[in-house]
Amino acid sequence: MVFSVNALQGVCRAGVGSSLAHRKHTAVLKAASVNRGSMQSVKRVCTATATVTPAQVHGSPVQGDSLTTVAGDSLDREPAGQSPDYARLAKDLDKKSPLEIMDHALKQHGEDIGIAFSGAEDVALVEYAHLTGRPYRVFSLDTGRLNAETYQLFDAVEKHYGIRIEYTFPDAQECMDLVRTKGMFSFYEDGHQECCRVRKVRPLRRQLKGLKAWITGQRKDQSPGTRSAVPVVQVDPVFEGLEGGPGTLIKYNPLSNVSSPEVWNFLRGVPTNKLHEQGYVSIGCEPCTKAVLPNQHEREGRWWWEDATGKECGLHSGNVVESAAEQAKDDLRDLFQDNSVEAVSKQQLQEMMDGKRDKDTLVVLYAPWCQYSQAMEESYIGLAKRYQGSEHVRVAKFQADTDREFAGKLGLKTFPTIVMLPKFSTSGVVKYPTERRDTDSLDMWVKTIAGYES
Repeated sequence: MVFSVNALQGVCRAGVGSSLAHRKHTAVLKAASVNRGSMQSVKRVCTATATVTPAQVHGSPVQGDSLTTVAGDSLDREPAGQSPDYARLAKDLDKKSPLEIMDHALKQHGEDIGIAFSGAEDVALVEYAHLTGRPYRVFSLDTGRLNAETYQLFDAVEKHYGIRIEYTFPDAQECMDLVRTKGMFSFYEDGHQECCRVRKVRPLRRQLKGLKAWITGQRKDQSPGTRSAVPVVQVDPVFEGLEGGPGTLIKYNPLSNVSSPEVWNFLRGVPTNKLHEQGYVSIGCEPCTKAVLPNQHEREGRWWWEDATGKECGLHSGNVVESAAEQAKDDLRDLFQDNSVEAVSKQQLQEMMDGKRDKDTLVVLYAPWCQYSQAMEESYIGLAKRYQGSEHVRVAKFQADTDREFAGKLGLKTFPTIVMLPKFSTSGVVKYPTERRDTDSLDMWVKTIAGYES
C-alpha cells in the first residue's frame, strides 16, 4: 500500500498565490537542495511562505514538478530498457542534499521503494520524503524486543505524517526455537548475530523481496572504519529485490555524508524517540541498547559487551569493511609516515614493558592493509604534531601484524589498537577504550593519563 502525502510545491503555493512567485520559490529550493550542509534551508523556505505546516496541507504533486526536475537532467530517469550506472549516479548524487537524493529515489522507483524506519534518527528520512510531496512507503522491523518508547514513536510518526507503517515481524517458530533452546538472553554469552539473524535480518530479507529499492539512514560517521564505505546509492550487495537474484535491489543512503549534529539540527518540530532525552543515541532492541556517557561514540551504546568490530547486525554488512585477511594486499604503503610519529621496534616496546620508560608513550598497534587503521591516520598524525618535541609524551606506532603474538601482550585483539604505557606505571598498559579516534578525543584521553605538560 502506498501513502499519498503533501506536495512541497503546494505548501509554497499556499503562501504566494501566483505562478510567478511559485517559480521564484522553486529557484530557491534548487539553490538550497544542492547544498548538503544546508539541511534546514528547504524547510525554512517552505514554512516562510505559508502559515500552515506541511502536515496540514493535502494534495498530490504535479507531474514532473519536483526537486529532481529542478536540479537538472542528469538525475532524471534513464531511457526505457537501459539499466542505470549506479556507480556513476553515486558520484553525481554524492554532493547533493539528502532532500534531493530522496526526491530522486522516490521519482525513480515509485511504489517499488520503501523507507526503512527504525524509530530513531530515521524520522529524518520520513521528513525528507514528506517534503518532496511524492507518495512514499515506510516499513519497520518489530523484533519483539523494542523499548516502549520506540513503539510510542511509531504511533506518533503515523499520526504526525498521516501514514501507516508497514510492520514486519520475525517468524514465530524461529523465535520460539531460539529462546527455548538457548534462553532469553543468549546473545550476552555467544554474540548478537544469531538473535539479529532471526529477529531482524530474515524479516528484512522477506520485506525487501517485495521491493525494487529501499532507503536507509546509514551514515559514514556512525562507526568510523566499519561504515566508511557508504555510497549515497548502490546496488545492494547483500539482499535481493522483487525480481530475485543478485543485483535486483537498489539501496539509497541519503544521509551518508551527513553528521549526527546535522541530522539533529534538522529534526525540529517532528516526533523523536523519548530515549534520546535520557542519553540514548543509537537505539535498537531494549536488551542490546544503553545510554552513552558524554564524549562516547554513539555506537558504544549498542552490543557494548562485544568488541567494537562486531557491532554490525547484518542489516548493512555489505557496507562493513571485510576482514583483515581479506583486505590484505601486497605493496601497500606504510601508515603514519610523519616525523612527529616515532616508529618503535619490538625490542623498544619490550623494554618499556619491562619498566624502562622515560616518557608516557602512546602507541598505535596497526596493520597497513587494514582500513580501520587507514581511517585514523590523519587524526593520529594530527595528535602527534601536538606533542612533537614534548619532553613528557611520545606518540609512536608499531606495525603489529608482523608479530601478533607479541602485540597480544599489549592487548591487541583487533586493528588498530591504541595503548598508553605510562611513565609512572612500570608495568601497566592502558588501552584506549572508545571508538572515537579523532584528534581531540585522543588528546583528551592522553591528558587524563599523562597530564597537561607539553
